[in-house]
Amino acid sequence: MDLLDRLAEPGLDLLGRVDTLLASGVPEGHPVWPLLRRMQALPGEAVRTFLDLRPAPLAGSGRTVRQFVRDYDDACAALTDQAAWSGPAATAYGQARAGLLRHLDEGPDSLVGRLESTAGYADALADWAERSRLALARALADVLGSAEAVTVVAATAPRVGGATVPVSTVPPWPGDPAGPFQRTGGVPTPAGPGGAPGAAAGGPGAGASARAAAEIAARVLAVLAVAYDGAETLLRQWAPSLAEVPWRSRPTGPAPSDPLHVRWRDD
Repeated sequence: MDLLDRLAEPGLDLLGRVDTLLASGVPEGHPVWPLLRRMQALPGEAVRTFLDLRPAPLAGSGRTVRQFVRDYDDACAALTDQAAWSGPAATAYGQARAGLLRHLDEGPDSLVGRLESTAGYADALADWAERSRLALARALADVLGSAEAVTVVAATAPRVGGATVPVSTVPPWPGDPAGPFQRTGGVPTPAGPGGAPGAAAGGPGAGASARAAAEIAARVLAVLAVAYDGAETLLRQWAPSLAEVPWRSRPTGPAPSDPLHVRWRDD
């Protein structure tokens, strides 16, 4: 479990509230607009999807691919043995054998080269996933402790008969700090007059809550946008090394006409 896993529960709770407020309207001209258009998702949905991306399976894939290299090494060793015969057929066989050896393991444009590149790409993706998860965790920690989070939680506090439900009825999350904070759906918020959070959605503070939700969304979606930019950059960098390896055909010579000579070996 990494830092992002530990922040997932309170983070998703806050972002779910943000999504609710954004669905009611986003301030005109706010920087979150281009991010929403690009990501095609609200921040809660985007983060929930990103939580499934973990570096360990990617790193494991790289190790698995490298294990196949030994099998190719064994095949190449078998092809390296010289044939105990001569003549045009032996020459043609030698050319085909050399061509197959080149195709299997000769430089980055061979099958072994592609296996090593595939493993390297998996390692690079694992490193990208680890760094991106850390960046997202830091962003969540930042917004969870922000004044905007206080406004969002206050605006989305459950209400019964026009009154705010007492915050004491909301169970704590693991590691909830004590002190002059009350618990509202997993996000610490300063207590308001009479122990109640601030304005509910649609109340006097609705405009402020919309701006607060947009600000939180912009911070989170900006981090995700950078992460996905990094993934696209990796793909562009590794794409030439991941392309299909074409078969390099051997040169064709005249039809064989010389007799075949076979040498017998006593092994």
